[in-house]
Amino acid sequence: MSHLIPSRLTRPDKDVIFALNAEANRRRQAGEAVVNATIGSLMNDDGSLAILSTVTQALREVPPAQWAAYAPIPGTPAFNQAVIDDCFVGFDALRASATAVATPGGTGALRHALMNYLGAGQKLLVPSFYWGPYLTLADEHERQLDTFNMFDAAGKLDAAALDAKLGAVLDEQGRALLFLNDPCNNPTGYSMTRDEWRQVVAVLLKHAGRPVTLLVDMAYWLYGASADPRAFMTELLPLLGKTGLLFAWSGSKSYTHYGLRVGALVACEPEASVRAATQASLAYACRGTWSNCVHGGLAAVTRLLTEPSLKAACDAERETYKRLLTARVSAFNTAAAPLGLRYPRYEGGFFVTVFHDDAFAQAEKMKAKGVYVVPQKGALRVALCSTAAADVPRLVDALAS
Repeated sequence: MSHLIPSRLTRPDKDVIFALNAEANRRRQAGEAVVNATIGSLMNDDGSLAILSTVTQALREVPPAQWAAYAPIPGTPAFNQAVIDDCFVGFDALRASATAVATPGGTGALRHALMNYLGAGQKLLVPSFYWGPYLTLADEHERQLDTFNMFDAAGKLDAAALDAKLGAVLDEQGRALLFLNDPCNNPTGYSMTRDEWRQVVAVLLKHAGRPVTLLVDMAYWLYGASADPRAFMTELLPLLGKTGLLFAWSGSKSYTHYGLRVGALVACEPEASVRAATQASLAYACRGTWSNCVHGGLAAVTRLLTEPSLKAACDAERETYKRLLTARVSAFNTAAAPLGLRYPRYEGGFFVTVFHDDAFAQAEKMKAKGVYVVPQKGALRVALCSTAAADVPRLVDALAS
């Protein structure tokens, strides 16, 4: 007899993405020439993990006592301020209104948003193409998930669909939380234009008479095509004080140390009393879940954000890896165009999504050819971040077969 509560008796025992990655790796280790485009980690062309050596150096230089000691529950003040400063370079109004707590990766930030901005049983709103664990997070925390159609007939963000669904969610539950993963959306690779952000903001302001909160998931923001990854924040300024405004900041991709689990949730509230209550609520949530984050990780990332020489070295290394990724993006676009693959505008980022009417069957056919991607309803998610440039033609041929 199981002593689990009934709602926990039928949980899946494996994450789909990690299961596919493990299967691909087993075949590769057995000597097969496998293309593994499943896992969201940046890899070198030789298959090794791309690691910023400056980050490794900073981690080694953290004193043992700092590694061993508890971090403050909401994160160290220096780390939280460094993240705020990193997010809002050139945006003093956002910076002045911001408060932050440290979280175990960006996933911890998403968890806090769900639990502090939605009630039990209420719906999180996301685009129709979204990172699968959004649903897992909602389900685990007794929230639901609803979607709006992401792309219109022209292949651009469907702001009208967002407007309609946001209104419906508000009518149903009286409040709304919207997750937008941009730039370099996972799984599509799509980055919204400034005009598309203006449309989103107009929709949010239209409904701002009721509690509406936007969370920008910034996991991939440093790998987009734009020379200024913060440029879109100009369009968010009208939301200050009128809607909730959150940013999920992640060190995993930015610093290529996914297992370190360094992240933060940043909330912008121009009213001091509201900002203080927000900080208290988020700190309480930290204590009630993971209690403390990894102290040594917070210390190292603080140095990487604030010490000019370390920051410059880290940025230069990251730029090298960004060029590696951009070359794969270019190779994919070049190979895919003549074969008629259907996918959103793809200019940068870890992933691209290829639309397919029978994605799960197609993924099985590709596996038989030794090519692994992640199927989802109506599409195949392709991790260019972990695909060597030399393998891109084979990958594209398998997608088009």
